[in-house]
Amino acid sequence: MASLRDIKNRITSTKKTSQITRAMQMVSASKLNRAEMNAKAFVPYMEKIQDVVASIAAGSNETHAMMMTRPVQKTAYLVITSDRGLVGGYNSNILRTVMARINERHTSNDEFVILSVGRKGRDFFAKQGMTILESAIALPDHPTFADIKEITRKAVGMFSDGTYDEVYMYYNHFASAIQQDVTEKKVLPLTDIQATGATASYEFDPSAEAILEVLLPQYAESLIFGAVLDGKASEHAASMTAMKSATDNATDLINGLTLSYNRARQAAITQEITEIVGGAAALE
Repeated sequence: MASLRDIKNRITSTKKTSQITRAMQMVSASKLNRAEMNAKAFVPYMEKIQDVVASIAAGSNETHAMMMTRPVQKTAYLVITSDRGLVGGYNSNILRTVMARINERHTSNDEFVILSVGRKGRDFFAKQGMTILESAIALPDHPTFADIKEITRKAVGMFSDGTYDEVYMYYNHFASAIQQDVTEKKVLPLTDIQATGATASYEFDPSAEAILEVLLPQYAESLIFGAVLDGKASEHAASMTAMKSATDNATDLINGLTLSYNRARQAAITQEITEIVGGAAALE
């Protein structure tokens, strides 16, 4: 049985841990508010560029190469994870889903490549011996497009030059502070672009095809950036939830240890009283 000192030391250390996790919970909550606003603020731009692309594509007689399906020889998987742990199942849920899809679609590592956003994903796929074509790590808590420009342009550019024939993206969609949904999205080719609202009529100069040549890569890149913003909001929400759970568990443990400490202390006092009474009786 643990001594009173051992129990007291455990109570003290657990209280210190709970103070840390509570502070981390508050920090994550603060970061979540801004990350959620960033993700929501990007939506109108996404919807507008999608409407424009859909309108141009519908009115054009030619199909751009980025909108054409071709025989799949090689697939790229763009996976968005976090750089740090302490986020519950945020990373494991994504990585489990990606591995399931890879096992379903491929029999050899030569049939696909990985584009990784986040240290956890990069390290995981490296341990699996998979080809990591590009990675972006150490992103700030509130990233800008400049932070992921290189990997997004490589993802789009290497599809255009035929290095791979399709691009799938995996990330956690922010549904609420307590719910993040693993999402799979086919980024390229852009085979199903639907307008989000009523389609406007546009006049094109110099031509619809020339505008698509510029706009389609930007649209594909914006899909990736939007997912990164969404994933960051989910990451902070997952961290907040994980730290709240850790704090609650620490509180429960402290309560249990305090009860054990009081019982052990009461038993020790009772034992001392019994010994004193017994000694006094022996002297009579």
